Amino acid sequence: MSYPYQIKTKEQYDAAWKKSVDDPQGYWDSVASSFMWRKKCDSVLEWNFKDPDVQWFKGAKLNITENCLDRHLGTLGNKPALIWEPNDPEEHHRVITYRDLHHKVVQFANVLKNNGVKKGDRVCIYMGMVPELAIAILASARIGAIHSVIFGGFSAQSIADRLQDAQAEFVVTCDGAYRGNKEIPLKSVIDDALVQCRFVKKVIVLTRTRTPVSMIKGRDVWWEDEIKKVETMGNPDCPPVEMDAEDPLFILYTSGSTGKPKGVVHTCGGYMVYTTYSFVNVFQYTPGDIHFCTADIGWITGHSYIVYGPLGAGATSLVFEGVPTWPDAGRFWKIIDKYKVNILYTAPTAIRSLMGYGLGPVHGHDLSSLKVLGSVGEPINEEAWHWFDENIGKGKCPIVDTWWQTETGGILISNMAGVTPSKPSYATLPLPGVEPMLVDENGNEITGNNVSGNLCIRRPWPSIIRTTYGDHERCRTNYFATYPDLYFTGDGCFRDEEGNYRITGRVDDVLNVSGHRIGTAEVENAINMHAGVVESAVVGYPHDVKGQAIYAYIVYGNTHGDEDLTRQDIVQTVTRIIGAIAKPDKIQFVSGLPKTRSGKIMRRILRKIAEGELENIGDTSTLLDPGVVDEIKSRRV
Repeated sequence: MSYPYQIKTKEQYDAAWKKSVDDPQGYWDSVASSFMWRKKCDSVLEWNFKDPDVQWFKGAKLNITENCLDRHLGTLGNKPALIWEPNDPEEHHRVITYRDLHHKVVQFANVLKNNGVKKGDRVCIYMGMVPELAIAILASARIGAIHSVIFGGFSAQSIADRLQDAQAEFVVTCDGAYRGNKEIPLKSVIDDALVQCRFVKKVIVLTRTRTPVSMIKGRDVWWEDEIKKVETMGNPDCPPVEMDAEDPLFILYTSGSTGKPKGVVHTCGGYMVYTTYSFVNVFQYTPGDIHFCTADIGWITGHSYIVYGPLGAGATSLVFEGVPTWPDAGRFWKIIDKYKVNILYTAPTAIRSLMGYGLGPVHGHDLSSLKVLGSVGEPINEEAWHWFDENIGKGKCPIVDTWWQTETGGILISNMAGVTPSKPSYATLPLPGVEPMLVDENGNEITGNNVSGNLCIRRPWPSIIRTTYGDHERCRTNYFATYPDLYFTGDGCFRDEEGNYRITGRVDDVLNVSGHRIGTAEVENAINMHAGVVESAVVGYPHDVKGQAIYAYIVYGNTHGDEDLTRQDIVQTVTRIIGAIAKPDKIQFVSGLPKTRSGKIMRRILRKIAEGELENIGDTSTLLDPGVVDEIKSRRV
């Protein structure tokens, strides 16, 4: 398979970027011509950022699974689409060819139809990292249902919130999941969530861990039984449902600066084109390469660069059920050696964690198949970049440092492997079609180089967020209202003398913990649910492995108890309401929080204390009670 839109030289990159800015319609029309459409578009792009209203490939008809599966069958039918490496290295791995995957997706699409799922219905998927997760996603898309994957670490309350927001009447889950030395009881968590969600009609349960589960008559069915029913019908075909380019493909929930997660909506046409385009160009994918993205499919990275981007390109995508440090810290390197992996795409958190084990686990594994290394989730620090480069890439593999978000759908700023220059800790240059700009707090553009500002994007790219599910105003307020006529990323950014971009971190009330965004308000709401908590404030502080960790300042009603036990109780509360990913790393009990006279908590001060910057707190004269700051400083955890 060839990719007419693949950029091979810096000169081609410069020309492509200029063309994409001067003539976005012509540029993306040319890229889109490499895909399979039932009907070509009437117009390539219509947009305004005021409403916001963005439409790519308006009037075009397609089904994304035809592009990910059907069109490859003639040339790639016997080639591996997915390689699955189980959690336990002693368990047998699975290789699923494009023909196998097409067959399994058609089967499960018929299962969904037999259970009442129709075009436009929302299907919640809460599974471990098994191939059936990708199959469920693609089967939903094949029949025009909107999938909403929830990461397997979220709590019952988090699931209930998302089910209610999406009004998802159908759930696909597993009895349990394996993750390192843990067994996660997914079905029982779903059962707890469904106590609040009586509108759910069907729960389809895959057998994975053989954990005993409760199966409710009329609602719960086994995946395997439903597949057998389809087989007894003679395995009928399931023709892909024709979708409009702007029909929703999926909802993916992400934390924001308010307590309620927001459902980011991506649509069929633009998302398909951009994820495949960015995958091929950033990683310089060559047919036959094995691409190993270590993310969970429950996050946007897994959606775009395990499932849709690679399969759109006819690539081989490696799916890993486990964690990098189990049964030992050599797991990634064993996998690379075992399958002769060519592209490794992982998170700085994982790299820093593995650095802590030294080079012993790396030795004895043949990593010579690697051609490209990639980093995702947060800016990679220079020390981790050099360790990755020297010890894993052996100085021969370009490192792509990719910046993007759930809302962007695909990579926006990154070097292209071996094509455009890399620079440690810099995302470097925007992809064609992406026009970054820096603005000051008042929205004035900051021009020139060696400057810092808030990162905005001037014009839409094909996989831009279209709305937040059921609440378009929230989408407008969050991303398009801060700076009129611009998409505001929420990130600060530095542009160097050569025009390279380096992301400097969030400038809003959102934390980036282990590459995953968590809203401070969401964590505070969970803490405040604990019976003894009067009030709380949460900030991020630097962490050697996670990048950012969570520091909670808590005003507690009853201070006579055991503080350590109370801390554990609060952590348990957060874990139960959101999930373990959001639990505070440090909890400090305080008698009060630094507030202005109007009642606003001064998180700037709390952030500095959490970071250990006790001398340079800044002006405290506007505080209602400046004395509270000294008390907080003196009792810093």
